[in-house]
Amino acid sequence: MAQNVEQQPVTKKKLSWHQINEGVAFGLGNLGHSAFYGALSTYFIVFVTSGMFSGVAPAIANRLIGLITGLVVIRLAEVVVDPILGNIVDNTETRWGKFKPWQVIGSIISSVLLVVIFSGIFGLAKVNWILFAIVFVILFIILDVFYSLTDVSYWGMVPAISEDSHARGIFTALGSFTGTIGWNGLTMVVVPITTYFTFIATGKHTQGPQGWLAFAVIVGIVAVISALFVAFGTSEKHNAIREAAKQKTTIKGVFMGIIKNDQIMWVSLGYLFYSLAYVTTNGVLFYLFKFVIGKPGEFWIAGAVATVIGFVTSPLYPILSRFIPRKVLFALGQCSMILAYIIFIVAQTNLTLLIIGLVLFNINFAQLVTVLSMTDAIEYGQLKNGNRNEAVVLAVRPMLDKITGAFSNGIVGAIALVAGMTGSATAADMTASNIHTFELLAFYLPLACAILSLLVFTFKVTITEKKHAEIVEELQAKLATGEAADVAVTPASDILTTEILAPVSGQPLALADVKSAAQPQGLPGVGFAIRPSDGRLYAPFDGTIRFTFSTKHTLGIVSADGLETIIHVGIGTVNLRGAGFTTYYQDGQVVHAGDLLMTFDRDLIKQSGYDDVVVTFFTQPGRVTAHTEDWSTEVQHGQSAMKVTFK
Repeated sequence: MAQNVEQQPVTKKKLSWHQINEGVAFGLGNLGHSAFYGALSTYFIVFVTSGMFSGVAPAIANRLIGLITGLVVIRLAEVVVDPILGNIVDNTETRWGKFKPWQVIGSIISSVLLVVIFSGIFGLAKVNWILFAIVFVILFIILDVFYSLTDVSYWGMVPAISEDSHARGIFTALGSFTGTIGWNGLTMVVVPITTYFTFIATGKHTQGPQGWLAFAVIVGIVAVISALFVAFGTSEKHNAIREAAKQKTTIKGVFMGIIKNDQIMWVSLGYLFYSLAYVTTNGVLFYLFKFVIGKPGEFWIAGAVATVIGFVTSPLYPILSRFIPRKVLFALGQCSMILAYIIFIVAQTNLTLLIIGLVLFNINFAQLVTVLSMTDAIEYGQLKNGNRNEAVVLAVRPMLDKITGAFSNGIVGAIALVAGMTGSATAADMTASNIHTFELLAFYLPLACAILSLLVFTFKVTITEKKHAEIVEELQAKLATGEAADVAVTPASDILTTEILAPVSGQPLALADVKSAAQPQGLPGVGFAIRPSDGRLYAPFDGTIRFTFSTKHTLGIVSADGLETIIHVGIGTVNLRGAGFTTYYQDGQVVHAGDLLMTFDRDLIKQSGYDDVVVTFFTQPGRVTAHTEDWSTEVQHGQSAMKVTFK
């Protein structure tokens, strides 16, 4: 029988047609969502400085432009509101779920307000500029809040529409892919749309208020249609993790998580500098083409270059990361960005050089490296502080994006004001002083941010792949000896006995018989090991999944009567960084004995030079009063492997 089991192929959960349709619908949701963000964070300030106050006295127009640019302070304050918005979404209970209603409500309200604002609030500034300022601030805050509700509900749907981590990864990738199209596609169509509709209304080939209003209407319609795809094309699943989740992330919790975890802090700072440079530069490119080069009609090139490079670099990253450390990839990307800024500075009006600079500017892996580094910093924080702080990873990057989006709006608006790139000004009106001021703020300032980002990641971020593997192994050893239990469970007053079923089929071993270079005397702790005969891992008892390491090879599960247990697949498999592992549960999910939890590729493990032995041990050995093994030379999953008595 052992031979037959050995020959059984490892099965991996495949996406059904229903899941594929859900993935497509979910991906289309971010097409309009990202386009909306691009319109709000990049092109809104262009409209404000060029067409919003057409017909308003220059002194009043500049005063209002300064006011809108100063909204950066208000938008930063909204960062504090984000956890409250998250709680609103989390506490929503409707027949359609908690996320989909906010997709529809948030997109409709924010899209309508986007159109109203791009209309110049129907010319109110020409009638009463003070009233305009008051109404504008109120409408803009409401718009930003409902956009945030849409954003929170969109990405919050990922674990709600699928229980499988592989499927969730695909959904996330689809959302990111279509988001790239929405963001960069906007760059390609903004000038043709604004010019065409301005010409239809006025007969002039320029970007006037009429064109910008049409642009906002189109973006709003696309955003609403995209949200409807999500609402009608996906279904929220009801499972244990969603029913049991009660703890909410607060702004205090986020900041405390950062302060106590220096690696998350440094990674965040490095990303903040990068993001500020990237978003600001995207905001000033239109001004570069319109006022410096004098060819606003060629602005689509910037979007085309970004889209093509994005399509190439996104799938290239997982290939390169197998051979090149991520810090090196980050450094190469930042050096490419720095070189791009140098080209922007010296290119002047040379379009060929600018295209080369745009190519270099968009060759960057910063976002992916940041996510992975923050994920690895979870184990770092657990080892250092005894707290995983997983919610920090979900909250920090969106917070940083909002901060940089707010600052970039302020910077771009300030550049337009001081460089004289407002109202009906054209390239012919630009003086050498105007151009110098533009270059100083549009390129030298982001260049400094790009350099700072590189320095922070080079000298302060120490959470490399190798370091993370060492942390996980050290944490593993502490968990085995009971020094670092992930979740404290109050000991029961009675003596309890739990039967542990074999999680895999194969040859049983004592922990002391599992030896490696790091543990030549065998593994410590209380438990057992099995050298597997196939690549399937099942739940050893009824219980709750407490956590999974980001590398997927280790999971924590606590039995219904409180026995904390760790299951570790392989020795040295942390270095595979999740490759070859597929999980079939969510952290926090209630599982039953015999449920399939994971499949793992034994061939990949062995070909990579690692041991595929499956280790099961208890994280509170001090509570264990007795344990008896119950196996022969071979054991099948689901058979009794050990009885543990604990208090």
